[in-house]
Amino acid sequence: MEELTIAFLSSVRFENDAVIRGAALITDVQTKPLEFRVTAPVHPTNFQKTLYGDILTEHILVELITIPLLKALSQKPDIVVVRDPLFLGANERQDVPIVRVFKDGEARFTGNNKVEQLTSIGGKYEPILFETSKSLEAKLPELRKQLSEVFSRRSLLEPFDRIETALQQVHTQKVGE
Repeated sequence: MEELTIAFLSSVRFENDAVIRGAALITDVQTKPLEFRVTAPVHPTNFQKTLYGDILTEHILVELITIPLLKALSQKPDIVVVRDPLFLGANERQDVPIVRVFKDGEARFTGNNKVEQLTSIGGKYEPILFETSKSLEAKLPELRKQLSEVFSRRSLLEPFDRIETALQQVHTQKVGE
């Protein structure tokens, strides 16, 4: 049986929110890194800010970060895990399911999406919630099984700390500029 691969996908803002960079960390079920991809810095112009208005961030996260990163991966993941609900908009644009993990009390995705809870075996990690786009709600049992496989061994939130640190290092070193 082929082992589950997970893409942890995130973004970080730099330079007083003038620049956004995204990254995908592909791991095995133990969250051991298999591949890491990062975008070039995205510098929205004032003109783009005017034209896109409130949807600019979603456009950047979906069209300029998620889709290009997932296409660039050498190994296609089984599931994509995100923290920012705006990434869920990419579910309609590609075929790997994207789920958002979050702690109780954090804002939910817009809409009436079904939210499910994951509890780690033996209470090793604080319970977390997960949701996906309305169009993928029928896959929630399968997604729960995949997430539980990881959550029984490792935190589903910790890889995002690694991505943030790596993105800060990449940005400081001006990689891809």
